[in-house]
Amino acid sequence: MDNFIHASEEIALFCRMNVNVKKNLPIRSSEMGMLIYLVKTEGEKTPNAVAKFFNVTKAMATNMTTSLLKQEYIAKEQSMIDKRSFSLIPTKKAVELVESAYTEYFKTMTLLQEKMGKEKFAEFIDLLERANEILVEEKKNHE
Repeated sequence: MDNFIHASEEIALFCRMNVNVKKNLPIRSSEMGMLIYLVKTEGEKTPNAVAKFFNVTKAMATNMTTSLLKQEYIAKEQSMIDKRSFSLIPTKKAVELVESAYTEYFKTMTLLQEKMGKEKFAEFIDLLERANEILVEEKKNHE
């Protein structure tokens, strides 16, 4: 049982250290994650794609979309094929915010890779991916 307590404490500390990377954002951290996704990735950029990527509900993705639209970080572009769907387009304001925060977001990962070494860092990420797969599957089984 002591191993589980120690593991829980270490995971909690790691999460707190990562969550607190950039506190003075003008938007919620979840919205910042969405902006990074919209600015830095290729491919489909719809609320549904956002929901799938972040493994959140469509309602949560819609709420983030609505908030970012109101704050003028994104714009909507209607699909020519299906008039009911639309793409999310980051505005200049969004691109500037992402660029200013991007370095901060990845400073921790760069530090970890440098201090752990590439091989141990890759192993760490592989283990996190496997842990996330297990937790996502478990969540799906209970929905």
